[in-house]
Amino acid sequence: METAVDLGTRDCVEILGFPVDRVGVGEAMERIARFVREGEPRVVVTADAAGLVLAQEDPEFASIVRQADLVTPDSVGVLWAARRAGKPIGQRVSGVDLVDLVCQRSSEEGWRVFLLGSAPGVAEMAAERLRLRHPGCNIVGSRHGYFPAESDEVVAREIAETRPDVLFVAMGMPRQEKFIWATRSIIRAKVAMGVGGSLDVHSGRVRRAPRWVQRLCLEWLWRSLLNPKKLSKARQLPVFLWRVLRYRP
Repeated sequence: METAVDLGTRDCVEILGFPVDRVGVGEAMERIARFVREGEPRVVVTADAAGLVLAQEDPEFASIVRQADLVTPDSVGVLWAARRAGKPIGQRVSGVDLVDLVCQRSSEEGWRVFLLGSAPGVAEMAAERLRLRHPGCNIVGSRHGYFPAESDEVVAREIAETRPDVLFVAMGMPRQEKFIWATRSIIRAKVAMGVGGSLDVHSGRVRRAPRWVQRLCLEWLWRSLLNPKKLSKARQLPVFLWRVLRYRP
C-alpha cells in the first residue's frame, strides 16, 4: 500500500504530479548527511525530465518517486518546469555531483559507500578513481549491474554484508529505483540513490561535458552526441515540455 510522503516539512514543487525538492547541491548534501546520522533506510531519487515522463507511465515507479525521502532536480527541463510553477530552483543537483561529494565526505567521516551498476569492471574502475581523487574514501564494495531482476535478493544480501551507509545504484531508470525499493529492508543502507550513468563518468569511460557546456545547460546534448543511445532519452524532453504545459493538478 502506498504511503504518501508528508511534504509539509519539505519545500517542494509539484511537477507532473511528483514532488521535487527545491534544493541546491549544498542543501541536498546536508539532507544526505542527516539521513546517515539518523540511521534509517532512506531513498533518494535524482529526477530528470525523462525520468518524470517514465514515472507518469509506470505506476510502480511513480509510487517510488512519490514516497522517496529526497527528489533532486537533475535536468534543465525540471528547472524550467519549477520556474513555470512559480517555485524556481537555483541549480541542478545531479547524480554525478552527489557521488563525488559523498565520496569526499566519506574520506572525512568514514561513511561506508557501495557502488553497484554499469558494465562489468566499470564500478571497480570508478571506485579506484574516486579513491585517488578522495584519499581515505571508504568504498567498501563494488559490483556490476548486469544481473536479472530475479537475482535482486541474492545481490542485495551480498551488498548487505558490507554494511554500507550509502548505496549508489547505476542501472538506469526505473530499474535502479525498483531495485532500491525492493531491497531496502535487506540492504538497510542509510541512503540509497539511483545515479544512472554516473559510474561511467567517474570510471573515465565517459567524459563529462566541459564546464562551459554545463553552464549553458546543454550537458544532455553533449551526452547525446557522445552516445547515440542517449538520444532516446533526449527525445523525451519535448514530451516532458508538452506535458508540463498541459498539466493541471
